[in-house]
Amino acid sequence: MGDLYDSQRAMRQMRKAAMQRGVVAILDVGTSKIACLVLRFDGPEQFRSDGVGSLAGQSQFRVIGAATTRSRGVRFGEVDAMQETERAIRTAVQAAQKMANVRVDHVIACLSGARPRSYGLDGTLNVAGGMVTEQDISQVMASCDVPDYGADREVLHAQPVNFALDHRSGLADPRGQIGNELKTDMHMLTVDATAIQNIFYCIKRCDLELAGIASSAYVSGMSSLVEDEQELGAACIDLGGGSTGISVFMKKHMIYADSVRMGGEHVTSDISMGLQIPMATAERIKTFYGGVMATGMDDREMIEIGGDTGDWEHDRRTVSRAELIGIMRPRVEEILEEVRERLDAAGFEHLPSQQIVLTGGGSQIPGLDGLASKILGQQVRLGRPLRVQGLPQAAIGPAFSSAVGLTLFAANPQDEWWDFEIPADRYPARSLKRAVKWFKDNW
Repeated sequence: MGDLYDSQRAMRQMRKAAMQRGVVAILDVGTSKIACLVLRFDGPEQFRSDGVGSLAGQSQFRVIGAATTRSRGVRFGEVDAMQETERAIRTAVQAAQKMANVRVDHVIACLSGARPRSYGLDGTLNVAGGMVTEQDISQVMASCDVPDYGADREVLHAQPVNFALDHRSGLADPRGQIGNELKTDMHMLTVDATAIQNIFYCIKRCDLELAGIASSAYVSGMSSLVEDEQELGAACIDLGGGSTGISVFMKKHMIYADSVRMGGEHVTSDISMGLQIPMATAERIKTFYGGVMATGMDDREMIEIGGDTGDWEHDRRTVSRAELIGIMRPRVEEILEEVRERLDAAGFEHLPSQQIVLTGGGSQIPGLDGLASKILGQQVRLGRPLRVQGLPQAAIGPAFSSAVGLTLFAANPQDEWWDFEIPADRYPARSLKRAVKWFKDNW
Protein backbone atom coordinates (compact mmCIF):
# COMPACT_ATOMS: atom_id res chain seq x y z
CA MET A 1 0.00 0.00 0.00
CA GLY A 2 2.85 2.37 0.86
CA ASP A 3 4.45 2.15 -2.62
CA LEU A 4 1.20 2.97 -4.34
CA TYR A 5 0.49 5.85 -1.96
CA ASP A 6 3.95 7.29 -2.64
CA SER A 7 3.62 6.95 -6.44
CA GLN A 8 0.22 8.70 -6.46
CA ARG A 9 1.61 11.49 -4.26
CA ALA A 10 4.58 11.84 -6.61
CA MET A 11 2.13 12.19 -9.54
CA ARG A 12 0.28 14.90 -7.62
CA GLN A 13 3.52 16.83 -7.06
CA MET A 14 4.41 16.43 -10.73
CA ARG A 15 1.02 17.75 -11.76
CA LYS A 16 1.43 20.75 -9.46
CA ALA A 17 4.82 21.50 -11.01
CA ALA A 18 3.45 21.14 -14.56
CA MET A 19 0.53 23.46 -13.83
CA GLN A 20 2.84 26.05 -12.26
CA ARG A 21 4.88 25.95 -15.46
CA GLY A 22 1.59 26.68 -17.18
CA VAL A 23 1.16 23.82 -19.65
CA VAL A 24 0.07 20.18 -19.42
CA ALA A 25 -1.23 17.60 -21.93
CA ILE A 26 -4.34 15.46 -21.64
CA LEU A 27 -4.23 11.99 -23.19
CA ASP A 28 -7.36 9.88 -23.69
CA VAL A 29 -6.15 6.39 -24.65
CA GLY A 30 -9.18 4.69 -26.19
CA THR A 31 -9.80 1.59 -28.29
CA SER A 32 -10.90 3.47 -31.41
CA LYS A 33 -9.05 6.81 -31.08
CA ILE A 34 -6.30 8.49 -29.08
CA ALA A 35 -7.05 12.13 -28.31
CA CYS A 36 -4.52 14.66 -27.02
CA LEU A 37 -5.36 18.15 -25.76
CA VAL A 38 -2.76 20.70 -24.63
CA LEU A 39 -3.92 22.99 -21.81
CA ARG A 40 -2.49 26.36 -20.84
CA PHE A 41 -3.10 27.60 -17.32
CA ASP A 42 -3.26 31.25 -16.33
CA GLY A 43 -1.01 32.06 -13.39
CA PRO A 44 0.24 29.86 -10.54
CA GLU A 45 -2.30 27.45 -9.11
CA GLN A 46 -3.40 27.43 -5.49
CA PHE A 47 -4.41 23.85 -4.87
CA ARG A 48 -7.22 22.93 -2.52
CA SER A 49 -7.68 26.49 -1.35
CA ASP A 50 -11.45 25.93 -1.24
CA GLY A 51 -11.45 22.87 0.99
CA VAL A 52 -12.24 19.21 0.64
CA GLY A 53 -14.39 17.81 -2.11
CA SER A 54 -15.61 18.26 -5.62
CA LEU A 55 -13.82 20.82 -7.79
CA ALA A 56 -11.79 22.22 -4.89
CA GLY A 57 -9.20 24.83 -5.83
CA GLN A 58 -10.55 25.72 -9.27
CA SER A 59 -8.29 27.24 -11.90
CA GLN A 60 -8.70 28.85 -15.30
CA PHE A 61 -7.35 27.08 -18.36
CA ARG A 62 -7.59 27.17 -22.12
CA VAL A 63 -7.14 24.44 -24.75
CA ILE A 64 -4.37 25.59 -27.10
CA GLY A 65 -3.74 22.37 -29.02
CA ALA A 66 -5.86 19.36 -29.98
CA ALA A 67 -5.26 16.27 -32.08
CA THR A 68 -6.73 12.82 -32.55
CA THR A 69 -5.41 9.77 -34.29
CA ARG A 70 -6.77 6.32 -34.95
CA SER A 71 -5.91 4.09 -32.03
CA ARG A 72 -3.74 1.06 -32.67
CA GLY A 73 -2.68 -1.66 -30.30
CA VAL A 74 -5.49 -1.04 -27.76
CA ARG A 75 -8.20 -3.61 -27.04
CA PHE A 76 -11.01 -3.40 -24.48
CA GLY A 77 -9.53 -0.08 -23.35
CA GLU A 78 -6.18 -1.69 -22.41
CA VAL A 79 -2.77 -1.68 -24.12
CA ASP A 80 -2.52 -4.80 -26.28
CA ALA A 81 0.50 -4.06 -28.52
CA MET A 82 3.00 -1.71 -26.88
CA GLN A 83 4.84 -0.48 -30.00
CA GLU A 84 1.65 0.23 -31.96
CA THR A 85 0.17 2.17 -29.03
CA GLU A 86 3.43 4.08 -28.50
CA ARG A 87 3.45 5.13 -32.16
CA ALA A 88 -0.19 6.31 -31.99
CA ILE A 89 0.46 8.28 -28.77
CA ARG A 90 3.53 9.94 -30.31
CA THR A 91 1.51 10.92 -33.41
CA ALA A 92 -1.31 12.48 -31.35
CA VAL A 93 1.00 14.31 -28.92
CA GLN A 94 3.27 15.68 -31.67
CA ALA A 95 0.29 16.97 -33.68
CA ALA A 96 -1.20 18.67 -30.59
CA GLN A 97 2.21 20.20 -29.71
CA LYS A 98 2.57 21.51 -33.25
CA MET A 99 -0.85 23.17 -33.08
CA ALA A 100 -0.11 24.66 -29.65
CA ASN A 101 3.43 25.63 -30.69
CA VAL A 102 4.76 24.51 -27.31
CA ARG A 103 6.65 21.49 -26.00
CA VAL A 104 4.88 19.32 -23.43
CA ASP A 105 6.67 17.09 -20.91
CA HIS A 106 3.84 16.04 -18.58
CA VAL A 107 0.64 14.21 -19.51
CA ILE A 108 -2.43 13.23 -17.54
CA ALA A 109 -3.95 10.06 -18.99
CA CYS A 110 -7.21 8.18 -18.68
CA LEU A 111 -8.07 4.60 -19.58
CA SER A 112 -11.40 2.83 -19.88
CA GLY A 113 -10.69 -0.86 -19.35
CA ALA A 114 -8.67 -2.55 -16.59
CA ARG A 115 -11.72 -4.20 -14.93
CA PRO A 116 -12.56 -1.54 -12.32
CA ARG A 117 -14.05 -2.58 -8.99
CA SER A 118 -15.64 -0.29 -6.40
CA TYR A 119 -15.42 -0.51 -2.63
CA GLY A 120 -17.11 1.54 0.09
CA LEU A 121 -14.98 2.14 3.19
CA ASP A 122 -15.70 3.86 6.48
CA GLY A 123 -13.51 5.22 9.26
CA THR A 124 -14.06 6.77 12.71
CA LEU A 125 -11.85 9.03 14.82
CA ASN A 126 -12.20 10.79 18.16
CA VAL A 127 -11.26 14.44 17.66
CA ALA A 128 -8.60 15.36 20.21
CA GLY A 129 -8.81 19.16 20.39
CA GLY A 130 -12.55 19.55 19.86
CA MET A 131 -11.98 21.31 16.52
CA VAL A 132 -11.40 19.32 13.32
CA THR A 133 -8.01 19.98 11.73
CA GLU A 134 -6.43 18.75 8.50
CA GLN A 135 -4.46 16.23 10.57
CA ASP A 136 -7.77 14.78 11.83
CA ILE A 137 -8.98 14.39 8.24
CA SER A 138 -5.75 12.50 7.41
CA GLN A 139 -6.14 10.24 10.43
CA VAL A 140 -9.82 9.44 9.85
CA MET A 141 -8.94 8.41 6.28
CA ALA A 142 -6.06 6.31 7.59
CA SER A 143 -8.44 4.59 9.99
CA CYS A 144 -10.54 3.15 7.12
CA ASP A 145 -10.22 -0.64 6.90
CA VAL A 146 -9.07 -1.45 3.37
CA PRO A 147 -10.38 -4.80 2.10
CA ASP A 148 -7.94 -7.30 0.65
CA TYR A 149 -8.45 -6.33 -3.00
CA GLY A 150 -5.72 -8.64 -4.31
CA ALA A 151 -2.01 -8.42 -5.05
CA ASP A 152 -2.56 -7.98 -8.80
CA ARG A 153 -4.72 -4.84 -8.42
CA GLU A 154 -3.96 -1.21 -7.65
CA VAL A 155 -6.01 1.65 -6.22
CA LEU A 156 -6.76 4.25 -8.89
CA HIS A 157 -9.04 6.61 -6.92
CA ALA A 158 -9.66 6.88 -3.18
CA GLN A 159 -11.92 9.79 -2.31
CA PRO A 160 -13.80 10.86 0.80
CA VAL A 161 -17.42 11.23 -0.31
CA ASN A 162 -19.07 12.07 3.00
CA PHE A 163 -18.08 13.28 6.46
CA ALA A 164 -20.15 13.06 9.65
CA LEU A 165 -19.35 15.00 12.82
CA ASP A 166 -21.15 13.64 15.88
CA HIS A 167 -24.75 13.33 14.63
CA ARG A 168 -24.49 15.64 11.61
CA SER A 169 -23.94 13.77 8.36
CA GLY A 170 -23.49 14.97 4.77
CA LEU A 171 -20.69 17.43 5.54
CA ALA A 172 -18.49 18.34 2.57
CA ASP A 173 -15.62 19.90 4.56
CA PRO A 174 -15.62 19.50 8.36
CA ARG A 175 -12.34 21.39 8.94
CA GLY A 176 -12.66 24.10 11.55
CA GLN A 177 -15.94 22.72 12.92
CA ILE A 178 -16.45 21.75 16.57
CA GLY A 179 -17.23 18.14 17.46
CA ASN A 180 -16.02 14.99 19.19
CA GLU A 181 -16.43 12.08 16.79
CA LEU A 182 -15.49 12.36 13.12
CA LYS A 183 -16.58 9.70 10.61
CA THR A 184 -15.93 9.41 6.90
CA ASP A 185 -17.25 7.33 4.01
CA MET A 186 -14.76 6.72 1.23
CA HIS A 187 -15.07 5.37 -2.25
CA MET A 188 -12.12 3.32 -3.49
CA LEU A 189 -11.70 2.18 -7.08
CA THR A 190 -9.23 -0.59 -7.87
CA VAL A 191 -8.07 -1.70 -11.33
CA ASP A 192 -5.77 -4.36 -12.80
CA ALA A 193 -2.18 -3.45 -11.96
CA THR A 194 -0.84 -4.74 -15.30
CA ALA A 195 -3.12 -2.42 -17.32
CA ILE A 196 -1.87 0.61 -15.34
CA GLN A 197 1.78 -0.49 -15.64
CA ASN A 198 1.42 -1.02 -19.41
CA ILE A 199 0.08 2.47 -19.99
CA PHE A 200 2.72 3.88 -17.63
CA TYR A 201 5.57 2.24 -19.59
CA CYS A 202 3.99 3.18 -22.90
CA ILE A 203 3.94 6.88 -21.95
CA LYS A 204 7.51 6.62 -20.57
CA ARG A 205 8.67 5.19 -23.93
CA CYS A 206 7.23 8.29 -25.61
CA ASP A 207 9.63 10.46 -23.49
CA LEU A 208 6.75 11.86 -21.47
CA GLU A 209 6.14 11.98 -17.72
CA LEU A 210 2.85 10.68 -16.32
CA ALA A 211 1.49 13.41 -14.02
CA GLY A 212 -1.83 11.77 -13.25
CA ILE A 213 -4.08 8.92 -14.24
CA ALA A 214 -7.86 8.59 -14.02
CA SER A 215 -10.66 6.23 -14.89
CA SER A 216 -12.41 7.40 -18.05
CA ALA A 217 -15.83 6.40 -16.64
CA TYR A 218 -15.20 8.92 -13.83
CA VAL A 219 -14.03 11.81 -16.01
CA SER A 220 -16.84 11.23 -18.55
CA GLY A 221 -19.33 11.63 -15.72
CA MET A 222 -17.62 14.85 -14.60
CA SER A 223 -17.99 16.40 -18.06
CA SER A 224 -21.41 15.03 -19.11
CA LEU A 225 -23.54 15.27 -15.97
CA VAL A 226 -24.94 18.68 -15.09
CA GLU A 227 -24.54 19.94 -11.52
CA ASP A 228 -28.03 18.89 -10.37
CA GLU A 229 -27.52 15.36 -11.69
CA GLN A 230 -24.20 15.03 -9.87
CA GLU A 231 -25.85 16.29 -6.67
CA LEU A 232 -29.10 14.26 -6.70
CA GLY A 233 -27.75 11.05 -8.18
CA ALA A 234 -27.22 9.95 -11.77
CA ALA A 235 -25.40 7.31 -13.79
CA CYS A 236 -23.16 8.11 -16.74
CA ILE A 237 -22.86 5.38 -19.40
CA ASP A 238 -19.82 6.04 -21.60
CA LEU A 239 -20.21 3.92 -24.75
CA GLY A 240 -16.67 3.71 -26.11
CA GLY A 241 -15.15 1.65 -28.90
CA GLY A 242 -13.91 -1.37 -26.96
CA SER A 243 -15.58 -1.00 -23.57
CA THR A 244 -18.53 0.75 -21.94
CA GLY A 245 -17.80 2.65 -18.74
CA ILE A 246 -20.39 3.06 -15.98
CA SER A 247 -20.10 5.64 -13.20
CA VAL A 248 -22.68 6.61 -10.56
CA PHE A 249 -22.50 10.06 -8.97
CA MET A 250 -24.14 11.32 -5.78
CA LYS A 251 -23.54 14.53 -3.80
CA LYS A 252 -21.05 15.53 -6.56
CA HIS A 253 -18.85 12.50 -5.89
CA MET A 254 -18.41 9.25 -7.77
CA ILE A 255 -19.74 6.47 -5.55
CA TYR A 256 -19.55 3.51 -7.96
CA ALA A 257 -17.75 2.63 -11.19
CA ASP A 258 -17.62 -0.41 -13.42
CA SER A 259 -17.12 -1.32 -17.06
CA VAL A 260 -18.58 -3.73 -19.61
CA ARG A 261 -16.07 -5.21 -22.04
CA MET A 262 -18.16 -4.40 -25.12
CA GLY A 263 -18.55 -1.25 -27.16
CA GLY A 264 -19.10 0.29 -30.58
CA GLU A 265 -16.41 -1.80 -32.28
CA HIS A 266 -18.34 -4.97 -31.42
CA VAL A 267 -21.34 -3.55 -33.31
CA THR A 268 -19.06 -2.80 -36.29
CA SER A 269 -17.62 -6.31 -36.11
CA ASP A 270 -21.15 -7.81 -36.19
CA ILE A 271 -21.97 -5.76 -39.33
CA SER A 272 -18.67 -6.83 -40.91
CA MET A 273 -19.39 -10.53 -40.31
CA GLY A 274 -23.11 -10.33 -41.09
CA LEU A 275 -22.64 -8.61 -44.46
CA GLN A 276 -19.22 -10.15 -45.28
CA ILE A 277 -17.51 -6.77 -45.72
CA PRO A 278 -14.26 -5.22 -44.39
CA MET A 279 -14.30 -3.46 -40.99
CA ALA A 280 -13.67 -0.02 -42.56
CA THR A 281 -16.75 -0.39 -44.82
CA ALA A 282 -18.82 -1.68 -41.88
CA GLU A 283 -17.82 1.37 -39.80
CA ARG A 284 -18.85 3.72 -42.64
CA ILE A 285 -22.22 1.99 -43.08
CA LYS A 286 -22.84 2.03 -39.32
CA THR A 287 -22.03 5.76 -39.11
CA PHE A 288 -24.14 6.86 -42.09
CA TYR A 289 -27.08 4.47 -42.04
CA GLY A 290 -27.06 2.70 -38.65
CA GLY A 291 -29.84 2.73 -36.10
CA VAL A 292 -31.62 0.54 -33.57
CA MET A 293 -35.31 1.47 -34.04
CA ALA A 294 -36.88 0.18 -37.27
CA THR A 295 -39.71 2.01 -39.06
CA GLY A 296 -41.97 1.01 -41.95
CA MET A 297 -39.79 2.81 -44.49
CA ASP A 298 -36.62 0.91 -43.64
CA ASP A 299 -37.52 -2.09 -45.83
CA ARG A 300 -37.53 0.18 -48.89
CA GLU A 301 -34.38 2.16 -48.05
CA MET A 302 -31.55 0.32 -49.80
CA ILE A 303 -27.89 0.83 -48.89
CA GLU A 304 -25.16 0.23 -51.46
CA ILE A 305 -22.41 -1.76 -49.81
CA GLY A 306 -19.78 -1.16 -52.51
CA GLY A 307 -16.36 -2.78 -52.50
CA ASP A 308 -13.22 -3.18 -54.58
CA THR A 309 -12.83 -6.93 -54.86
CA GLY A 310 -13.13 -6.82 -58.66
CA ASP A 311 -16.12 -9.18 -58.61
CA TRP A 312 -18.85 -7.01 -60.16
CA GLU A 313 -21.75 -8.98 -58.69
CA HIS A 314 -20.19 -8.95 -55.24
CA ASP A 315 -19.34 -5.22 -55.31
CA ARG A 316 -22.77 -3.96 -56.36
CA ARG A 317 -24.69 -5.68 -53.55
CA THR A 318 -27.30 -3.70 -51.64
CA VAL A 319 -28.85 -4.29 -48.24
CA SER A 320 -32.01 -2.77 -46.76
CA ARG A 321 -31.71 -0.53 -43.70
CA ALA A 322 -34.08 -2.91 -41.87
CA GLU A 323 -31.51 -5.70 -42.27
CA LEU A 324 -28.75 -3.44 -40.95
CA ILE A 325 -30.85 -2.54 -37.90
CA GLY A 326 -31.54 -6.27 -37.43
CA ILE A 327 -27.78 -6.85 -37.13
CA MET A 328 -27.04 -3.86 -34.87
CA ARG A 329 -29.92 -4.00 -32.42
CA PRO A 330 -29.17 -7.35 -30.69
CA ARG A 331 -25.59 -6.30 -29.85
CA VAL A 332 -26.70 -2.87 -28.55
CA GLU A 333 -29.39 -4.57 -26.46
CA GLU A 334 -26.76 -6.96 -25.07
CA ILE A 335 -24.52 -4.04 -24.01
CA LEU A 336 -27.45 -2.23 -22.35
CA GLU A 337 -28.59 -5.42 -20.56
CA GLU A 338 -25.08 -5.83 -19.13
CA VAL A 339 -25.14 -2.18 -17.98
CA ARG A 340 -28.54 -2.77 -16.34
CA GLU A 341 -27.10 -5.75 -14.42
CA ARG A 342 -24.17 -3.68 -13.11
CA LEU A 343 -26.46 -0.83 -12.03
CA ASP A 344 -28.78 -3.26 -10.24
CA ALA A 345 -25.80 -4.81 -8.43
CA ALA A 346 -24.71 -1.34 -7.32
CA GLY A 347 -28.13 -0.58 -5.80
CA PHE A 348 -28.81 2.25 -8.26
CA GLU A 349 -32.58 2.02 -7.66
CA HIS A 350 -32.04 3.25 -4.07
CA LEU A 351 -30.90 6.69 -5.21
CA PRO A 352 -33.47 9.52 -5.00
CA SER A 353 -32.96 10.40 -8.67
CA GLN A 354 -32.44 7.75 -11.32
CA GLN A 355 -31.30 9.87 -14.24
CA ILE A 356 -29.16 8.01 -16.80
CA VAL A 357 -26.94 9.92 -19.23
CA LEU A 358 -25.52 8.22 -22.36
CA THR A 359 -22.30 9.62 -23.76
CA GLY A 360 -19.22 8.49 -25.72
CA GLY A 361 -18.92 7.84 -29.46
CA GLY A 362 -21.28 4.85 -29.39
CA SER A 363 -24.13 6.98 -28.02
CA GLN A 364 -24.54 8.66 -31.43
CA ILE A 365 -26.39 5.66 -32.93
CA PRO A 366 -29.85 7.01 -33.91
CA GLY A 367 -32.68 5.77 -31.69
CA LEU A 368 -30.34 4.63 -28.90
CA ASP A 369 -31.97 6.83 -26.25
CA GLY A 370 -35.39 5.29 -26.99
CA LEU A 371 -34.04 1.74 -26.72
CA ALA A 372 -32.04 2.58 -23.58
CA SER A 373 -35.11 4.02 -21.83
CA LYS A 374 -36.91 0.69 -22.38
CA ILE A 375 -34.03 -1.37 -20.98
CA LEU A 376 -32.50 0.92 -18.33
CA GLY A 377 -35.47 2.96 -17.11
CA GLN A 378 -37.46 5.99 -18.15
CA GLN A 379 -35.12 8.91 -17.46
CA VAL A 380 -32.49 8.60 -20.18
CA ARG A 381 -30.90 11.48 -22.06
CA LEU A 382 -27.98 11.85 -24.44
CA GLY A 383 -25.11 13.80 -22.89
CA ARG A 384 -22.53 16.08 -24.46
CA PRO A 385 -19.44 17.31 -22.63
CA LEU A 386 -19.29 20.81 -21.18
CA ARG A 387 -17.97 23.58 -23.39
CA VAL A 388 -14.32 24.28 -22.58
CA GLN A 389 -12.49 27.43 -23.60
CA GLY A 390 -10.49 26.99 -26.79
CA LEU A 391 -11.85 23.53 -27.64
CA PRO A 392 -12.07 23.14 -31.44
CA GLN A 393 -15.47 22.52 -33.03
CA ALA A 394 -14.43 18.99 -34.05
CA ALA A 395 -13.87 17.99 -30.41
CA ILE A 396 -17.15 19.00 -28.77
CA GLY A 397 -19.14 15.80 -29.51
CA PRO A 398 -19.97 12.97 -27.10
CA ALA A 399 -16.93 11.00 -28.31
CA PHE A 400 -14.74 13.55 -26.47
CA SER A 401 -16.51 13.31 -23.09
CA SER A 402 -13.58 11.62 -21.37
CA ALA A 403 -10.97 13.99 -22.89
CA VAL A 404 -12.96 17.06 -21.80
CA GLY A 405 -13.62 15.48 -18.39
CA LEU A 406 -9.89 14.93 -17.99
CA THR A 407 -9.26 18.66 -18.55
CA LEU A 408 -11.68 19.38 -15.67
CA PHE A 409 -9.97 16.69 -13.57
CA ALA A 410 -6.59 18.34 -14.25
CA ALA A 411 -7.75 21.88 -13.52
CA ASN A 412 -10.06 21.13 -10.59
CA PRO A 413 -8.50 18.25 -8.70
CA GLN A 414 -10.76 16.20 -6.45
CA ASP A 415 -9.33 15.79 -2.98
CA GLU A 416 -8.08 12.24 -2.81
CA TRP A 417 -6.46 10.15 -0.15
CA TRP A 418 -2.97 11.06 -1.33
CA ASP A 419 -3.61 14.81 -0.89
CA PHE A 420 -3.42 14.47 2.87
CA GLU A 421 -0.41 13.73 5.08
CA ILE A 422 -1.46 10.33 6.34
CA PRO A 423 0.98 9.36 9.14
CA ALA A 424 3.33 6.56 8.09
CA ASP A 425 2.49 4.40 11.10
CA ARG A 426 -1.20 4.60 10.22
CA TYR A 427 -1.12 3.16 6.70
CA PRO A 428 -4.33 1.17 6.44
CA ALA A 429 -3.86 -2.50 7.18
CA ARG A 430 -5.48 -4.84 4.69
CA SER A 431 -8.34 -6.49 6.50
CA LEU A 432 -10.82 -8.83 4.85
CA LYS A 433 -13.74 -6.50 5.39
CA ARG A 434 -16.81 -6.68 3.16
CA ALA A 435 -17.10 -4.08 0.44
CA VAL A 436 -19.85 -1.96 1.96
CA LYS A 437 -22.60 -0.74 -0.31
CA TRP A 438 -22.82 2.18 2.10
CA PHE A 439 -24.74 4.57 -0.11
CA LYS A 440 -27.84 2.38 0.26
CA ASP A 441 -27.85 3.25 3.96
CA ASN A 442 -26.53 6.81 3.84
CA TRP A 443 -28.73 8.41 1.22
